[in-house]
Amino acid sequence: MIKFSNVTLLYPQSTTTVIENLSFEIAEGEMVLVMGHTGSGKSSLLRLINGLVPHHTGGILAGEISVDGISTRYVRPGALSGIVGIVGQNPINSFVADTVEEEIAFGMESLNFHPEVMRKRVEEALDQVGLAQLRDRNIATLSGGEQQRVAIASALVMHPKVLVLDEPTSALDPIAAEEILSLLQRLVHDLSVTVIIAEHRLERVIGYVDRILLIEGGGESSLGIPEEVLRHSNLVPPLIKLSRALEISELGINTREVRRATDDIRKALPDYERPTANPGDGVVELTEVRHSYGAKEAIKKISFSLSSGEITALMGRNGAGKSSLIKVITGLITPTHGTVFIDGRSIIEIQSEERSRLIGYIPQDPGDILYLQSVEEECQKTDRDKNLATGTTLKYLHKLLPTVSKESHPRDLSEGERLTLVLAIVLVSDPRIVILDEPTRGLDYEAKEKLSLLLKEASRRGASILIATHDVELVAELADRTIFIAEGEKVADGKTLDVLLASPAFAPQVSKVMSPRRWLTVSDVLAAKRVDQ
Repeated sequence: MIKFSNVTLLYPQSTTTVIENLSFEIAEGEMVLVMGHTGSGKSSLLRLINGLVPHHTGGILAGEISVDGISTRYVRPGALSGIVGIVGQNPINSFVADTVEEEIAFGMESLNFHPEVMRKRVEEALDQVGLAQLRDRNIATLSGGEQQRVAIASALVMHPKVLVLDEPTSALDPIAAEEILSLLQRLVHDLSVTVIIAEHRLERVIGYVDRILLIEGGGESSLGIPEEVLRHSNLVPPLIKLSRALEISELGINTREVRRATDDIRKALPDYERPTANPGDGVVELTEVRHSYGAKEAIKKISFSLSSGEITALMGRNGAGKSSLIKVITGLITPTHGTVFIDGRSIIEIQSEERSRLIGYIPQDPGDILYLQSVEEECQKTDRDKNLATGTTLKYLHKLLPTVSKESHPRDLSEGERLTLVLAIVLVSDPRIVILDEPTRGLDYEAKEKLSLLLKEASRRGASILIATHDVELVAELADRTIFIAEGEKVADGKTLDVLLASPAFAPQVSKVMSPRRWLTVSDVLAAKRVDQ
């Protein structure tokens, strides 16, 4: 179905190839995961499949690429729209209609589909991705995860032979992610659709894919079954890390396999519970906060406080109200009822300039706060605005992600690279309150570890950190406390260990393997092992 023959890609103004002499074949009805470090070229490879690269992006392409027997060199992307469906990293950038149903139907309308066919396919797609109840909603009012599902539905209605998805589960809660991956698996098994997924959250997708294409540094790559590729990779999910740490000979790629292999270890190790944090004084105080969008009440009478030196995770299903709550705390929207205090002062009374110094906020789409022509210009502006020595922000950025070029335009960066740039811009000035909305979208495991270290350092210096995320592995590793909301209401608030273990759907991989032992991460298991020695 898809064939790459000695493909090499070089972008304009670049001195290194993104892909070097790449050859592989993917059969009809196969599900393949594309993995690699942040900025390694995964998104470029996906866009090569339908010709967006180089027809729309420019660049020098050597070698041959064919999809269903058609060369992408001689056919424009529009001509492949009935064969290849593509879902990008940030779906909001691809939407052209106002409502969910209009967006799903748009592609078919453009190609003059019969109204009866369009109607039937729209209904099928809405049911497949669980959006039937949101069909009339304005897309701008949807959560990031709901928008992701709209984008997938818009691709599915064209009945493509190949479906290409870039970070399809990054904005989805664990339950929604499992639903989408199960849907993709049904498309593969029942309709022989070829599915190509680029994804950093390997723990979610490993069990579904047939093979992995690993994009490595220097344009190198390798293709093989999951066990073969993961055996030698540094980018591995917690299950593989656990197997390596406990020196299990056979790598397991699902919970059942690793649980069976660790049965004796699980029973033999002594009890261990990670130390709890000692938060300082209260910094943020919410009292009976409510907020509505028209007739829809997004936040319902929520009260809690955030303390200095504490990392708090805000979790919940897509559309639960996490982003709205964050915008209330940062002062971007005014609640319809209730109060928000920072250091004893109402957020309304604090001027925007002072508020920006107190609160470092990273939105779900980091590109919203980038507008200059290069990475270096963005960093220099941050140095000036925050009275930092020239080069401080750029140095901080390279500490997070050394491969980012200072000459690159922010729009040319991958989603993960763009997020890392914004992280550097926000964290470099050491704000008193740090608020992040889905901060790990597009980040590989190594980049997430660096982010965790930076946030832990900020917490030790007294910052109060709030992270809204669906990344349960990040929460397990990083958060002292977890607040869970559902339908705009607070339903749980306590130690991360207690909250995650009480929710099977949101429990991290290690806790599922080691149950009923109270461990969340590989570090917890190794700490118990050290106690035993």
